[in-house]
Amino acid sequence: MDVARTSNRIVAAVTGVAAAVTSTVAATATLTLPAYAAPAAAPELQTLDLPAPVAPAGAGFSAPGTARSEAATAVTPRGTRPFSLLGATWADPHTPLAGTVQVRTRAVADGRWSGWRTLDADGSSPAEPGSADAGGRGSTDPVWVGDSDGVEARVVSDGGSRPLPAGLRLDLINPDADRPAGAASAAAGTARAAAAEAVTADAAGTARAAAAAVPPLPEPTLITRAGWGADEAMVVNPPEYTTDVQVVFVHHTATSNDYSCADSARIVRGIQAYHVRSNGWNDIGYNFLVDKCGTLFEGRAGGVDKPVLGAHTLGFNSHSAAIAVIGDYTDQAVSTTVSRVIAQVAAYKLGMYGHLATERTVLVSSGSDRWPAGTRVPLTRVSGHRDTAKTACPGDTLYKQLTPIRGIAAAAPADFTMARMTGATQVGTAYYARGPVRPLWTTTTPTALINRFDIIVDGVVVASAPRAWRTTLLNLNPGRHVVTVRAYHLSGRAVSQTRVLIVDRTAPSYVAAPAVWLRGGSLAGSVPIWLRWTAADAGGLRSVTLTRPGVVSLGTTAHAWASAAAPGRPTTWSVRAADRAGNTNTASVTRTPLLLTERTAVRAGRWTTVTGSGYLGGSALRSIAAGSSLTWTFTGMSASLAASRTPTSGRVRIYVDGRYSGIVDLRSPSARDRMAVWARSWPATATHTVRVVVEGTARRPGVTLDGLVLLR
Repeated sequence: MDVARTSNRIVAAVTGVAAAVTSTVAATATLTLPAYAAPAAAPELQTLDLPAPVAPAGAGFSAPGTARSEAATAVTPRGTRPFSLLGATWADPHTPLAGTVQVRTRAVADGRWSGWRTLDADGSSPAEPGSADAGGRGSTDPVWVGDSDGVEARVVSDGGSRPLPAGLRLDLINPDADRPAGAASAAAGTARAAAAEAVTADAAGTARAAAAAVPPLPEPTLITRAGWGADEAMVVNPPEYTTDVQVVFVHHTATSNDYSCADSARIVRGIQAYHVRSNGWNDIGYNFLVDKCGTLFEGRAGGVDKPVLGAHTLGFNSHSAAIAVIGDYTDQAVSTTVSRVIAQVAAYKLGMYGHLATERTVLVSSGSDRWPAGTRVPLTRVSGHRDTAKTACPGDTLYKQLTPIRGIAAAAPADFTMARMTGATQVGTAYYARGPVRPLWTTTTPTALINRFDIIVDGVVVASAPRAWRTTLLNLNPGRHVVTVRAYHLSGRAVSQTRVLIVDRTAPSYVAAPAVWLRGGSLAGSVPIWLRWTAADAGGLRSVTLTRPGVVSLGTTAHAWASAAAPGRPTTWSVRAADRAGNTNTASVTRTPLLLTERTAVRAGRWTTVTGSGYLGGSALRSIAAGSSLTWTFTGMSASLAASRTPTSGRVRIYVDGRYSGIVDLRSPSARDRMAVWARSWPATATHTVRVVVEGTARRPGVTLDGLVLLR
């Protein structure tokens, strides 16, 4: 609450309470004041009457006193018992204060007097007619002054001639009265712990969502009444309720901003005591309060999640809730943190009833100084106090901030995305998994403004994750699934991300198991071979890898790989096929390449032995006679012919198991010995005969054969 400030001449000073002269303050350094008492022994409320001003002769002031610019009386400041918050009150809650009460206080810590502070007043009491708060006293807004033990007061004219209200007094509140030692600091510690919890909430939540039950709308992180030390004994009547919350009103307490946030719980206790002991209300008037550091406090009792009837906005307490920012925001903006807290409260209270903060609605006034009873008043669902009353509350600067605050409160989760699905492999737009998966999602909207995340599988909500979570565990049956994560803002707005998940627990199969065949190529030191296979998977292959005798990626579409093997010893080739879900199947084959030299062949016709280091075993057989032949009989599953190639080499005819198999031309541009020039393979190991016949090619009849390589 607030009121337009004035700075007119001093007209009245309170006898025995305050000292004032027309434009100067009386000296106080030599006064003897009572010793400071411990908080537990100090009274919660002290009242000091503000009597009628002393008038000069002939002025004719009438009781209880008239605020006029001609009169001023200097008196002695007064020492008091300890207090930290004060305000001015008067008998009739519907009578406005003529003029402005100003006070200054003496600090306990160093005995120094503060400057003059103005106590703001809004006119009539905001209590709802007929409620437990009705009646009571008129009042200014309370002001936090810190630990003090002396006070001085004066009244400043509003420029007219109106009577001061009857029963005008100062009310001094000690929020620590009758509290155990250390309770105030404990409450402050609770506030700091809750604030820390709110900060770290973004990092929480990686556990499994155990049930599909939708969690309740999460309450804002706040200091409960027990946390800030509410005096429940002073609350006489049970809470009263309105039917719903259609508007959230934003206030400021119009007190100074130079308080320490460590004192925020004490300030809230002081405001409660002032509203109850001084104003005569049933409880603290606001539903929520937030300090300049962004710590949120539960206000009036009755349930944060309930439409509790407050005493905060004259004529509009029904169908509304209120949050008050502790401090004066006429010329100072609230921080980003405080803006977010206001938005969080607004989204929570309005979203509970399906309303957005940016919408407008109509409330019917029960009577205020701006809107007579029965008036239908259009309001934005997040409004300032000044929208319903002749007041400057919640301050010019904060009032201008309400537009972006509404936007925050009514937003959908921003930049929401399902970043990845742990345990699954993405191929194109689909994910493949063989076991449990964890969808991982992100949003730039602060956790405090999130309601929950629903995990929907094939159109059915299978889990609801709390707002701090960013992942959950899904263990789905094999098959194709549509997985959606839907993020809900406190406002009720939601956004979704959807992915296709294929759960596959069947390993790839081998249509053709790995097999090794001989192939053409150089026989210098190794035997050229083909590794052949055919792997398949209904969901698609992710990879095929050779794991022995070395590691080689074979791809998913190839079915053969050219390599070489050491002659004379067994070699094992292992192939591992993996599908998109991560299932694997490994198959192996072991083979031994052997060399049958030309000396082991059965010869026919004319052959000449030739020697040299270029031949296998140091020798080979050469023939230029047509019809000459070499025949090998062996047991194996693959065979290749070893020969030399030169520019003048001729051709040979090959017969396998007595059947003609074709012609091999041994001519090549350059001379190369120890070459596998022909190969044949069979499905299984068996006994075979290979006969090689010299063709006697015209002008190049000569051939040189170096043996037969077989595979077992």
